[in-house]
Amino acid sequence: MYVELKNINKSFGNFKASDNVSFGVEKGKLVALLGPSGSGKTTILRMIAGLETPDSGEVIIDGKVMNDIPAAKRGIGFVFQNYALFRYMTVEENIAFGLKVQKLDKNFIKERVAEMIELVGLQGMGKRYPSQLSGGQRQRVAFARAIAPNPHLLLLDEPFAAIDAKVRQELRTWLRSMISRLGITSIFVTHDQDEAVEVSDQIIVTNHGHVEQVGTPLEIYRKPQTAFTAKFFGQAGFLKDYGAFKDFEQIEEADLAFTRPEFVKISKKSETEKYAISATEGIVSDVCFRGTHIELRIRVNDSEVIANRGLDEESVEIGEKVNVFLYRIFVTKGNQVYQLTNKALETPSVFI
Repeated sequence: MYVELKNINKSFGNFKASDNVSFGVEKGKLVALLGPSGSGKTTILRMIAGLETPDSGEVIIDGKVMNDIPAAKRGIGFVFQNYALFRYMTVEENIAFGLKVQKLDKNFIKERVAEMIELVGLQGMGKRYPSQLSGGQRQRVAFARAIAPNPHLLLLDEPFAAIDAKVRQELRTWLRSMISRLGITSIFVTHDQDEAVEVSDQIIVTNHGHVEQVGTPLEIYRKPQTAFTAKFFGQAGFLKDYGAFKDFEQIEEADLAFTRPEFVKISKKSETEKYAISATEGIVSDVCFRGTHIELRIRVNDSEVIANRGLDEESVEIGEKVNVFLYRIFVTKGNQVYQLTNKALETPSVFI
């Protein structure tokens, strides 16, 4: 592992920000620290950077324990959420800042800055000031400044949080491409599931100061290992009584049951569908256009199910009675999570 945290603990007064945190990051990987506000992800990033010191445990980079190494000597590039650009410096001067601190040759600095401007796609903007740039352009300058000194590790703290949705989507693709080209080990903090899934090679899920699960985006989404991870990932529709839905195994003393939109099939009463005999009747309580699909909320007894319906399918109205078939649900008991599949899927298709 290129980056390792071993049994890290960190408290601020009575608040425990890191509770025996341990994980590893392979060289060249782009890793997301994902969790809700207050889960400890930014504290972890700052301890790796050397901006915070752990109370106990070891921060290891490239086989070396870094606990007592100052931040400036760790060979790390850091991209802050608010860009942290110098307002009275041009794009070129901002990018050159770290190189000048290292007292490198002026000609080298000039060439390196030009290389970085081209890399991040800001040709012709070198003489502009931050106030003359868009949010996305400022973030590209921050990225260029961080990698200009050729760091061994790049850390990014909520790098897209201050950018509007459309530009944020474009920057995700751009960042993934840039880091892949550079081959630099990178760790970024986010609370956005979509961002973590789209950009990262690996996700580290944090909650209340400890690590809930580590894995690829697909592994964590498909096979959550803890109750928190199962609830945190995806769009959960909570089922107060999942026994009201047909053909599922019953878990004794279960705490919660929920499903995701992709596990739900909604059909109108006039439509013929597979497994209709295993469907449950529900009433549509809300219909919302989401751009690429229609989001439905359906009441089934005391439960609310969230489902998606294609734009080319016949419309469904609020108050309409529909058939609800659940392919799969998650059930939690303590910190254990069960993924239950509808038993009807194990038998030949039934049409009525």
